[in-house]
Amino acid sequence: MHALSQIIAVTLLSLRNLPSRLWPSLVIVAGMAAAIGVLISILSLAAGYAQLQRRTGDPGRAIILPETADTEGAGAISRRTIGDIMAMPGIARDAGGASLADPEYVSLLLADRRPAGRAPGLVTLRGVGRKALALRPELKIVAGRMFQPGARELIVGIAISPEFRGFAVGDKVIMQDGQWPVVGSFTTGGDVLEGQIIGDAATLMSVAKQNSFNSVIVRLDGPGGLAMLQRALAAGTRLGVRAERQSDYYERTSQDTASFFHAVAYAVGGIMALGALFGALNTMYSAVGARTREIATLRALGFGGTAVAVSVIAESVLLALTGALIGIGIAWILFNGQGYAFGEVLFHLAVSPALVGVGLGWALVVALLGGLLPAIRAARLPVVDALRAT
Repeated sequence: MHALSQIIAVTLLSLRNLPSRLWPSLVIVAGMAAAIGVLISILSLAAGYAQLQRRTGDPGRAIILPETADTEGAGAISRRTIGDIMAMPGIARDAGGASLADPEYVSLLLADRRPAGRAPGLVTLRGVGRKALALRPELKIVAGRMFQPGARELIVGIAISPEFRGFAVGDKVIMQDGQWPVVGSFTTGGDVLEGQIIGDAATLMSVAKQNSFNSVIVRLDGPGGLAMLQRALAAGTRLGVRAERQSDYYERTSQDTASFFHAVAYAVGGIMALGALFGALNTMYSAVGARTREIATLRALGFGGTAVAVSVIAESVLLALTGALIGIGIAWILFNGQGYAFGEVLFHLAVSPALVGVGLGWALVVALLGGLLPAIRAARLPVVDALRAT
């Protein structure tokens, strides 16, 4: 019989006899389901966070920060320098010749989570100016209205209400100087601003007794606008600020968090996969022992050791992939699309096709490692000894 035909015949025979080894086989399936399910669940945090950052930031905009600040929250730009910054070349102008630039103020607000009884969480409170909508055309009011400049009013992103209480249109938010009404709800196409609260920058700074902005957002004047702006800011050394493309800023500031999620996922998943590997080894050795008579008979009939070895590995792969698919399915049902708050950042977990591939890849590696040694043992099993053992 041709070698390939032998492999197919022996593999089908092995798989057909799986019900007789049902409970030991379930050890591989359950172990792999747990390991891959946990791996994919944690990786869905990183995938959801990465999706949020990819949606955030317009390459046609730049963010201006102090030279000593890596993030918005760490910077302070004096009111005295705002006019000079907004007059720099490289910044686009509107029809009236005014710079499309907006100084912004960022702080944090403690808010009550849903459901009641959970520990409070942090929400980003962003103050913007009169050019905010011109700079961010993706910001659309979906309920209520825009806040009035100079008024103690707030609008909230649509990702806030599912996670926190007291931010529906008509609710009042307790601030340092009293209650501020929520007058509108907005969407920005799924970017990071949807998890933030927005109000008038000057009013928020006055209430907080702050005299410095955290950043300046500008619309760039064409493809060469960023380089022109960077050169101008570098020449104005007394300003002490620098410009960065907004999309690059969000990508840079998200790397540490994404790396943390990946490290945790692969550490925990690796430990569980190691347990699944030992379970697979033990189960496949037991399967070879249970198939001693079957293997001896096949070898006596002229089937080669390679066909027997492949059948053992195929069984291991089938059981591992079955468990992996179960784990991925559970992770998708429980976590895909679920809201999550990491610090003050709100995003949705994502079990993406790429993660499915990662999970199946891990399961395949564990299955091959777990089935290899038992397969070698089965292939080398002496026919005479095996027949005598039966």
